[in-house]
Amino acid sequence: MDRTRPAAVEERPERPKSTRTETHRGTIAEWTVTVILLLFGTTTLVQAFVIPTGSMEDTLLIGDHLLVDKLTYAPEDAISKHLLPYSEVKRGDIIVFRYPVDINQTFVKRVIGVPGDRIKIVHKQVYLNGKKLQEPYVHFKTEWLDPYRDDFPGPANSQVLEPGLKMLEEHVVNGEVVVPPGNYFALGDNRDSSLDSRYWGFVPRENIIGKPLIIYWSYDATTEALSGPTLSIDHMKDLMSNFFSKTRWRRTFMLVRGYSDY
Repeated sequence: MDRTRPAAVEERPERPKSTRTETHRGTIAEWTVTVILLLFGTTTLVQAFVIPTGSMEDTLLIGDHLLVDKLTYAPEDAISKHLLPYSEVKRGDIIVFRYPVDINQTFVKRVIGVPGDRIKIVHKQVYLNGKKLQEPYVHFKTEWLDPYRDDFPGPANSQVLEPGLKMLEEHVVNGEVVVPPGNYFALGDNRDSSLDSRYWGFVPRENIIGKPLIIYWSYDATTEALSGPTLSIDHMKDLMSNFFSKTRWRRTFMLVRGYSDY
């Protein structure tokens, strides 16, 4: 009889000892902050959000329920900077923000460009400041090329909204979008099915709510079931009937991390 074997671990080049120590301490710090927020957080510190669409698949799935740290990007002051590890918005960060076209809606995307960055897309490949960007988190789920979506920036199609048109008119230099001060360029990981900065322009700094910390629950639901302001009757019935079978138990308490190897 075969015995249970440990899960496979991706092999990586051995890091210098100091780097491994810093990584270990960083992981401990992440969990410490997460536990503190879970125990003592209110809507001032942490807020719950649910993912209703597949624009960030397969990093975040429809039905993932997130806790979002609302203080991670907050300005420092003399006292608070010693209590929480504030940081700047960085390339590769996953952010939750108010949709620039309608601030009553919240979106979640990945930051690709920070102020001053130059961005273009050629046949689905992102180039950042003239260099091909390696994006292991990206998924392409269509084989065909869209002339605007996949070769960007270019002539706008009918899906481009007013802020996106302004971006194309005012912030394209030599065939590249240049991110202006106080703004960020964000894309979905499900690159072929994401309403993102290509269509509605930049994310203003003041629109950013925070950074996802953890998936506290994941339930296999549909976009229709999660899009309304309240739970539908059908979704409540589904929960009562299928809570255990449709809960994605492996995703419960998964930390949500950005990507820093740019």
